[in-house]
Amino acid sequence: MYHSGGRMLAAQRQELILEQVRRDGGVRVTELVEAFAVSDMTIRRDLDALEHRGELRKVHGGAVAPEGARTEEPGFEAKSTRQSAEKHAIARAVTELVEPHSAVGLSAGTTTALVAEYLRETPGLTVITNSIHVAEVFYRSERTDQTVALTGGFRTPSDALVGPLALASVRGINLDTLVLGVHGMHERAGFTTPNLTESETNRALVESARTLVVAADHTKWETVGISTIAPLDRCDVLVTDDRLTPGAREALQDRVGRLVIADVTRETP
Repeated sequence: MYHSGGRMLAAQRQELILEQVRRDGGVRVTELVEAFAVSDMTIRRDLDALEHRGELRKVHGGAVAPEGARTEEPGFEAKSTRQSAEKHAIARAVTELVEPHSAVGLSAGTTTALVAEYLRETPGLTVITNSIHVAEVFYRSERTDQTVALTGGFRTPSDALVGPLALASVRGINLDTLVLGVHGMHERAGFTTPNLTESETNRALVESARTLVVAADHTKWETVGISTIAPLDRCDVLVTDDRLTPGAREALQDRVGRLVIADVTRETP
């Protein structure tokens, strides 16, 4: 039950409605009227405002997530400008979890590409990745004691390599650590992606790893892509940033093996 509508600003109420849409995929007007103790007309005005902003789509009796929200996949360059400070803080924290002279996998993503930048200084690594950007980071390194293997496959908007060739490259490999970037994380849906074929490749990477480290900033919480990569309890270490809400921290601490909170305020990208 939410706070009484009379004591809540429209913007606060709309944000809570939007959170429920993101979490459950949709809302009903009758339920919102009861939850907020406001009129049917007030809720419909809220939904009109949220639809106008493109945050949801009105349907008979309520509203749902906008069309394509679970399958929309922004390109690498578009995502690379988002949450820059958070991603740098997370990448530094992830680097401390990777042992020198170990076999490490890095999935595609802007956060994992930053992890690669920091791992260039870690000696003796054997790196397996389906990310063009991650491979390029290591190829630019002057170290001669690192081995980097890029899978084959078809290229996605996020510059991941997927499909039968990528799967064939991953299967049979044994990794000490996999650093996995994700589109979203949710209590019920787990770690998700908007790309079905990328999910298949990522699941194969997860199966090959002794330790799964997920790198995900706070905006990924309660975001749900169409396909689940792994449940939350498969994650050995989740590295996120200190802008994650207390409620999300509590939920994640109960489900992942270990929760690491990176301090964004100390980070200067």
